[in-house]
Formats: sequence, structure tokens, C-alpha cells
Amino acid sequence: MFLQYTYIYGGGVNFENLETKIIYELMIVANELEFKELSEKLESYLIESKASWLNFTSLQEAALISILEKDNLQLEEIKIWDYVIKWGIAQNPKNFKTLKVSLQQCLPLIRYFHISEKDVWEKLKPYRKILGTQLWDDLQQHRIFPNQPVKSLVLSARIISNPELPQRVNELISTIISEEHVAEISTWIDRKSTNYSLTNVPYKLQLILRGSKDGFQPKTFWNMCNGHAGTVVIVKVAGYNPLAWDNSKTYNVSMETNDSFIFSLKNGNIQNSILSRVKYKDRALFYCNFNDHKRYGPYFGNSEFSLESGVSDFTKDKICWCTYAAIARQRGRSIGSSNSA
Repeated sequence: MFLQYTYIYGGGVNFENLETKIIYELMIVANELEFKELSEKLESYLIESKASWLNFTSLQEAALISILEKDNLQLEEIKIWDYVIKWGIAQNPKNFKTLKVSLQQCLPLIRYFHISEKDVWEKLKPYRKILGTQLWDDLQQHRIFPNQPVKSLVLSARIISNPELPQRVNELISTIISEEHVAEISTWIDRKSTNYSLTNVPYKLQLILRGSKDGFQPKTFWNMCNGHAGTVVIVKVAGYNPLAWDNSKTYNVSMETNDSFIFSLKNGNIQNSILSRVKYKDRALFYCNFNDHKRYGPYFGNSEFSLESGVSDFTKDKICWCTYAAIARQRGRSIGSSNSA
């Protein structure tokens, strides 16, 4: 299994434990101070995580317009319409006649032609006077003759992605590595004397290759991991490579770095994890030439840890090596089938 670490830079904001109102107020302040990146992050978070119960009636018009311009609101268009109408009425609840004026900047942002016929008739018809004659006529024409052009602007449909929650790190990469392991590996990467806690790990893992899904061929490793830096290789003996893997080498070459290391994580048999740092930095990693990619996988140190296969599959040949401490140990099928799942 091959994973990539991405660093989360300092100065971050944890949204998970904040009330929606506070997040919204922070977004407004960030926008006023022209902290564009933070403002957009907060806006996206509100849209993607809080849209189902966000109190639209308290939004400032500029903020509402900014939200309506988004393609990924994760809401059906008719629900967005309902929110907008509630917002418009809340601005001047005693004078319904001014609703069109209150919503004049918002109405053009609704994706009318992606609302069902039933909802158009039941929910838009009562407000057809604020929609205008042309738009209402075009909606009726579109219902009867969907392939004929209309005069009103037709906006694209919004993107509604799979609503399932993202998997946690340890679920994503199976039972080989836990969140505690992630914290420990992160500590080694940063050369800290004290382990990171589970709540302050400065890295996140992204799955690049999983043997059980992508296959156990050495060439698969070179194809899928090419160009990725800050990678962790998970087998019985594991390794961290701060450099980018490169599958374009036309000759065998040793790579120099002080920051790579190999390790064995604590488990039922090992009470404490074992860390081994580079002793000879000029031979920290070995990149084989592309002609050997069918046989050789990742190669750490001076034969301290490598994966090789005589038949181009770590799970099928009887001589599949995982060499450690310069001693070749025959692992047979266990390397690919049980250790890289």
C-alpha cells in the first residue's frame, strides 16, 4: 500500500466545533478583510456541511448572492427557491408587494429550468408575477417543447455529489495502519521528540495505491506512484520517502536524502514501533531504470528494504523478497496478500 502525506500549514481554523452562526460571522469578517482564501473556505464549508439547516433569513444580501452563484450547493433547486423566498419575505415581512424589489439580485441566479414540472406549478406559480411574463412563458414552453430554444437565460444544473460522509483515515486504508500509527509516523517525519496526539497531527494521508484493488505488480507501483513525494509504503517493514518517485530513469541511480527512514509499527507481536533512519544519505533510496520496473518495486537504502518479484507479481512467485538489514528473507505469498491489503 502506498500513501502520500500532505502538510496542513499552521494558522488553520477548526470549523467542526463552531456554531454555524459563528462560522458565518467569521466568513463575513474574512471577506471584509479581503482574506479571500479563508472566506472561500468558510463559504464552501457552510454550503457543503451546513446547507440543510443554515438560517438564510439572517444572511446579508451580498453573502446570499455569493452562495447562490455556487454550483455545488448540495441542495435541490426547489429547496434553494424556498430559502430565497423566505429570505425575501423576512427582509420586509409587512409588505409582500416589495418582494420582487428585495429579490431583484437573487432571482436571476435561480436555475428555474432544472425544477420539476410539479414544483414549478405548485411552488413557482404563486410567485409568477415576480418572475415576469417572459420567464413564466418560457417555463411553460419548455415543459411542452423541451427541445425548443427560449428567450430567458438557462443556467446549468447544480452539482449534487454523493451525500455519503467521507471515510476516516483508518477505514480508508484498512486495518494495517491506525490513527495512532499516523500520529507516530508524522512525529518521525518531523523529527519530534514527543509524539503528536491524535488531535494535532499536521499531515493527512491520501491513498495512492492499494494492492488488493490496483494489483501487486512492480510496474503498477512505478506507474501510480510516479511524481508523488512524501510517500509511505506499508508492508510488514515500511518506509517513508520524502522525495518524488520517478519512473523515467533510463539508468539505475541512488538518491540522496537525510529524511527517509524505514520502520516497523507496533502490533500484537511488537510492543513498541521500530524506527531506522538513514545511515548513508547518498544511498538512501534506489530508483531502478524503467527496463527493470517489471521486477523491482520500492527500494530503500543499501538493500535494507526492497520489494522484488521474478514473475512481475509480488503475490504469485515463490521467491518474493523483502530484504531487511542486508539479509534476504524469502516471504513467499505473504508480502503481497496479507501485508499490502
